[in-house]
Order: sequence, then structure tokens, then C-alpha cells
Amino acid sequence: MGIKTVEIPEGYFGEGYQLTSFEKILGIAKSNSIWPLPFATSCCGIEFMATMGTNYDLARFGMERLSFSPRQADLLMVMGTIAKKMGPILKQVYTQMAEPKWVIAVGACASSGGIFDTYSVLQGIDKVIPVDVYVPGCPPRPEQIIDGVMRIQDLVKNEPSRRRNSPEYQHLLEKYQIG
Repeated sequence: MGIKTVEIPEGYFGEGYQLTSFEKILGIAKSNSIWPLPFATSCCGIEFMATMGTNYDLARFGMERLSFSPRQADLLMVMGTIAKKMGPILKQVYTQMAEPKWVIAVGACASSGGIFDTYSVLQGIDKVIPVDVYVPGCPPRPEQIIDGVMRIQDLVKNEPSRRRNSPEYQHLLEKYQIG
């Protein structure tokens, strides 16, 4: 009878310790340290202010620091009615953000133009920039905004770091004419 050797299963190492991949640790760290840039134009911005207040406290989710500089933000939160003339500015703000970056469209107006089906209102910000999470409502309650943030956190936590260099992502940016 010889000694039987068994392969160590993936994720285990040493005596009684379970490790994870560096990718997962990085995902958890990134998901709990998101710096949002609020791009608020109307009533959805007021609801976002309530979300940042003491009753709802968005800081519990790692969003302690709002960034009003695109170069220091990684989450663009577009809230409210976006006029067609603001589309190029919104796109410029998006392109100035460093990778990786994510976008939340908060409210009916940012998602689809809302009740403003007119020549001057952009019928959804996904016409000019890619959107990761849509938060419905007119205006959405703070709980809905928090749910949208939690969905972004799940996306950030589980997104592989190489996704941003993938051909699919490059094709998406080409579709929006972002270079």
C-alpha cells in the first residue's frame, strides 16, 4: 500500500485556509469604494440629495465621497431631463472619466425622455453613452436609487478586469463613437 496523494482543489491552500483569486478581492475592494459623479438636472437630483442625507445615507455603500471632477470619478449618475444640446457635454464628461467607469440612468427622463416627448429632449441617455443600470421612477424614491447603486456594486464586484480590453467592449465604444 502506497501513500495516496490527492490534488488540492482550486481555492484551497495550506491547512484549513481557503483563499480566493486576486480578481475577486480586487472586485470587492472596487465595489465598496465607488466615487460617483452626480449629473443632476431636475427633480431626480433632489431625490438623490435625499439619498445622500442622514435618513438613507448612501455612504453605507462606500459612496462617501462625491466627485465633481470626471477625472476622479468612476460612476456617472445621470439624473433628470437631458436636453439634446446637453448630449455632447454628457458624452464629453463620460470620455473624461478614467476606466473602468460605469453609468446609472436615474429616473424616467434619463432613461427614456420621460413625459417630455419633444424635439428638444434626449429620449434616453443611451443615445449618447452606454448605460449599465437603469433606475425607474418619476422621480425614483431614494430606496430605488440605493437599489441601482447596489446593482452597480454587483456589476463592479463580478466584472473581470480584462473586460474593458475585450473586443466586445471596444465594439460598444465604437458604436457610441467614443475612442
